[in-house]
Parts: sequence; structure tokens; C-alpha cells
Amino acid sequence: MWASTRTTLEMIKWEHSIFALPFALTGAVLAAGGWPRPVALGWIVVCMVSARSAAMAFNRLVDWRLDAANPRTAMRALPAGTLSGGFVAGFVVVSAGIFLLAAAMLNRLTLELAPLALGVVLVYSYMKRVTRWSHLVLGLALGIAPSAAWIAVRGTLDPRIVVLTAAVLFWVAGFDVLYACQDFEHDRASGLNSVPQAFGLAPAFWIARAMHLGMLALLLWLVPLFGLGRLAVVGVGCVAGLLLYEHSLVSQHDLRRMNAAFFTLNGVISVVFFGFFAADVLLRR
Repeated sequence: MWASTRTTLEMIKWEHSIFALPFALTGAVLAAGGWPRPVALGWIVVCMVSARSAAMAFNRLVDWRLDAANPRTAMRALPAGTLSGGFVAGFVVVSAGIFLLAAAMLNRLTLELAPLALGVVLVYSYMKRVTRWSHLVLGLALGIAPSAAWIAVRGTLDPRIVVLTAAVLFWVAGFDVLYACQDFEHDRASGLNSVPQAFGLAPAFWIARAMHLGMLALLLWLVPLFGLGRLAVVGVGCVAGLLLYEHSLVSQHDLRRMNAAFFTLNGVISVVFFGFFAADVLLRR
């Protein structure tokens, strides 16, 4: 049981929940004008972790044979045989059930929209078979987190929070374009779609940079939208510096430090952003 649990957690990369969770918490703090009620905050975290767990496991299930054919992913749990397809399918169902239950514990609108949110995070798994812009769908899957958290706190949707959703969308899409550069040759050979596969490595890097510039512009727009102050502006500046460093770690000719750029720095970016924006909101109460 312990071995299966450990393998499952590795399969879904549970520690990478930190990518979107701070943005969801930012949405909750903005909605509440401070810290939301502890009960609501707890259920928001459960929603985030369970939805992401369902999406990651579903992605591994859908891409089972593709992962087996790719040298970079051939040792993942399903291709390697350390977990069965039935076990992973059951994990998806349980995680989705926990997500729906947590949404029901928040308010009626979160429950009504929960199936739509679940559909978005699951459908991404098929997008590389359909469009080169699958990165944007992944961005949307994580980007709905702050808007969902706002709804969880307020029970309604404010158009202002959609700006943060758009910012997260471009952030995630940008670093996913960079990450997809590792599979450039495999995607072309397998007939899978991605920005690097469609345009080549050099243009893919420029597209990722443009997406991240768009993210920064949207984050700056949040400051006047929510009447925030200098701390929030400093936070956007820190995010800009971290993104610049992230792009300096990799190039079309050298992808060896992709894991550091993708996993470590993006986790830092989301936490730093939340820290500055939450502090700005809390100190201005």
C-alpha cells in the first residue's frame, strides 16, 4: 500500500500543486478583502488538490501508450508497469468525487460550475492530438483557479478576477511551450501537436517570451483594478525578475536545466506573487 501510494503521488506530481494554489489563494484573498473564512479556505484547497490530482492521473491514463514510446517518459508508472490502468482510473474517479463534494460544501454556484471546471482540466489531455495551441488549454485549466476561488468566497463572479485568470493562463502556457521543446523530435515523429513542433524551437522561445510579457502586463493591470499599492507593484517586479532568470536558464541549444526552470522557479514565482499581493491586501484593510 505504501509503495502504491508513493508511486501514485509521484505519478501526479502532487508537490506541483503549488503552481496554481497560490493564485487560487490570491483570488480568495482579493474576494474577501483579507483572509477568507478558514472553512472556505480549507475547502478551496481540497478542490484545488483533488481537481489537479484527477487531471494529472487522467492525463497519464490517456497518454499511456504515447509515454511508453517517448524515451523521456517511458519510465512513468503506467508504461513501466508499477501501476495498473484500473488503479489509475479508480484514482481519477475518487479524486473527481472528492472535488465535487468539496465544491458542494462551498456554495451553490461552485457546485453548478464544478462539472464544467472538471471538464476543462480533463479535456486538456486530448488537446495535443487536436491543436498546436494545447498549451493555452493547459493554461486555462490552471487559470480558472483564482476565478473559482473568488466564486467560492463571494458566490458570484466579478469580471476583474478574470484578468488574473488570463494572467495565469499566459504564464502556464508560456512555460509549457518551453517544456514542450524537450519533445520536439518525438512530437513530430508521433504526429502530436505543439508550438515547438509547429513552428520550430527558436520561434517557440519567442512565443513563450511574448506569453510571459502578456502575463506581466495583466498582473500590472490588477493593481488599479483592485486599488492595490506599492507592495503589489513590487511583487509584479519580482515575478518579472524571476521570469527573466527562468528564460536565461534554457535556450534552443541547451535544454539541460529545463527541470530547474520549469519546476523550481515556477513554484517560487507563484509563492512570491501570492506573498506580495496578499500582504498588500491585508495591510490595506
